Amino acid sequence: MNLDKILDEAIKLDASDVHLICDNKPMLRIARDLVPVEESEVLTPEDMSEIYDYLVKGSIEKDEVFNDTRKLDTSYQYKDIRLRVNISLSDDIPLCTLRLIKNDLPEYDSLGVPDIVRRMTYQPQGLILVTGKTNSGKSTTLNALVNHINENQNKKILTLESPVEYKHHSKKSLIVQKEVGRGRDSLTYSDGVKNSLREDCDILVIGEIRDKITMEAAIEMAESGHLVIGTLHTKSCAETIDRMINFYEVRDQATIKYLLSSLLKLVVSQRLLKGTDGKLVLVPEVMVVDNVIAGIIRKEKLSVSEVEDAIQSNLEKGSIGLINSLAKLFVDNKITLDQAKSQIEEKNLEILNRTIMQLKIQKGRQ
Repeated sequence: MNLDKILDEAIKLDASDVHLICDNKPMLRIARDLVPVEESEVLTPEDMSEIYDYLVKGSIEKDEVFNDTRKLDTSYQYKDIRLRVNISLSDDIPLCTLRLIKNDLPEYDSLGVPDIVRRMTYQPQGLILVTGKTNSGKSTTLNALVNHINENQNKKILTLESPVEYKHHSKKSLIVQKEVGRGRDSLTYSDGVKNSLREDCDILVIGEIRDKITMEAAIEMAESGHLVIGTLHTKSCAETIDRMINFYEVRDQATIKYLLSSLLKLVVSQRLLKGTDGKLVLVPEVMVVDNVIAGIIRKEKLSVSEVEDAIQSNLEKGSIGLINSLAKLFVDNKITLDQAKSQIEEKNLEILNRTIMQLKIQKGRQ
């Protein structure tokens, strides 16, 4: 079993991920599709043990983590490509998912992320969140933002990641990257955030806010006069607010709502769809937290539809509704109408059609 050959094929075909699972041929994810490496044989249990040894590279510490927790997140360097590696078990046999991380970050302008997100990084303090489901491009957006700050602002940037994906080098800013996990630079995200208060950083980047302890530490950091940029696994801006509030007991929710309403500056929620040209297209939803949205957050009961309506009516301040993004991508012939419809609830189809008509009229006038 020649893993190097599989990785070479993945690089050649611009795959985002490699899936190595027993009793299957190696599979590549290319623009959302799973494609088998045809010239490879079906993987055997012996192959999977060999792959495990290859990726762990004889590290006793990594082997202990895997045996204790039955999973391992690590990184691996192959030629000039970094791999984010996840190893777990199925039927007591290792299986591996490898994410290929390009060395060259795409230019921020090429990602399709609205410019308001970049402009918000000039805020002296507060909380900015990049959200989306798995494989929605959050890490790419986050690292493109870090790179932009690094090139244009004179700040100390501290990142906490599990594992470190893109390797940044100090430019106009001073940048420190820490890997989170047992035997790494910081044991947990919350430990790393708490320690960052003593490290005189201006901007803290948290690879993933996954629990209440990390959320509390991030809020404390933002409260103390720092800019905090983090990611959450949520599928919309409104769901992000709901998730953050629900980290807390009901008796504590009024306090956290007040803090969020004053500290949260912007949420960008993104999705990736396969475009009409076969390439992935970013679909952003952006919520700029103004007085109206802050007021909705502070209410006793959070209304998702009220948040969505507020985003839709706040376009002049930089907010972008999901429906607007989908309609524009359809009018620009980047996605199909069926794709646009599949991303929203049926009750919003009429609004989508109306928005498409308005955009077509505007385009006709230009």
